[in-house]
Amino acid sequence: MRGFVAPTDHGWYQFLRARPEIDEVNFWRPGATAFSALRPGEIFFFKLKAPYNAIGGFGLFARFAPLPVWRAWDIFGQANGTADEHELLARLGRLAAARTPISMDRVIGCIAITQPVFFTPDDWIAAPTDWARNIVSGRGYDLTTGEGLRLWTQCLELAARTHHMTERTTEAIELRRHGKPQIITPRLGQASFRLAVLDAYDGACAVTNEHSLPVLEAAHIRPWKDGGRHEVSNGLPLRRDIHRLFDLGFVTVRPDLRFAVSPALRDAYANGRTYYALDGRTIATPAVIHATPSRELLEWHGDVVYRA
Repeated sequence: MRGFVAPTDHGWYQFLRARPEIDEVNFWRPGATAFSALRPGEIFFFKLKAPYNAIGGFGLFARFAPLPVWRAWDIFGQANGTADEHELLARLGRLAAARTPISMDRVIGCIAITQPVFFTPDDWIAAPTDWARNIVSGRGYDLTTGEGLRLWTQCLELAARTHHMTERTTEAIELRRHGKPQIITPRLGQASFRLAVLDAYDGACAVTNEHSLPVLEAAHIRPWKDGGRHEVSNGLPLRRDIHRLFDLGFVTVRPDLRFAVSPALRDAYANGRTYYALDGRTIATPAVIHATPSRELLEWHGDVVYRA
C-alpha cells in the first residue's frame, strides 16, 4: 500500500479545515499532467508548504481528471478550497506565476480526495525526514515501512484521538491493528461520482451521444435523497434537458436499456417532438461491465418516478 505526500497551499488547507461538512475535496494543480502515483483507496497526505512544512491532514485518493476551470468549479464548488470562481482563478494565477489573467477555459489537473481529515495547527505531524526542498509535485511512500509507515500510523492515531473519524478511517485503524496497511475502497462522493459516470461513457450522453461538455450531467437513477448511492451503476450521463425530464419522470430508461418517453410530456406541454423521436432508442453502455446501469435501479425508476 502506498501513500503520496503532496505540497499543499496553506490557504486551501485553512479554507477546507473550517468546513468539516465537505466530505470530498479537489486537490487541483495548475498543470493538467496525469496523476498516476496512487490507486483508488490509497492515501493522499497534505504537506503544508514552507514556512509550515508539516502534514496538515490526509484523505483517500478517489480519481484524477483534467478539467477546464469552469467545469472544476461546476463539479466541486467550494470543495476547490475557495469561496468562489474568482478566488479560484486568482489563486491559480498566483501558484502558476501567470503573467496574464487565467481563463475559465484553462485545463487543470483535478485530484478528487474523499473523506479528508484536516488537523489543527497544534496537531500537525512532522514532515518526512527525507523530504527535499526541491520536491515540487510530491513524493510517493511505502506505507508499510520507514517514514511512510510513521506518517500513516501517526495520522490514524491522531484522527482517533481528536475524533476526526470517518467510516473509512475507522476501518483503516482496525486493519492497521491486525496487520499491514491495506487499501480501503473509497466511496465516491458527489463530485467523483460525476467524474466517474462521464468517464465510463467516454464523455457522451448515453441517449443522444452528445459530447459537448457544458451540457452534460451525471444523473442518479435512484436519487441520493431516496436511498440511492454515488455508484457508477446508479448513474447515467445525460444531456441537461434530458436529465431534467428524467428526474421529473417524463422519460426513463427501461431495464432492457431502451429509452422511453411518457405520453404525459405531450399531455402536459402539447409538444415534445424532439424527445419522442428518441423513444425506443437503445442507450449506449460502458465498456466496463460493473459500470452498466443496474437493472434493479432502472426498474425502481420506472415504477416510482416514471409517469407511465
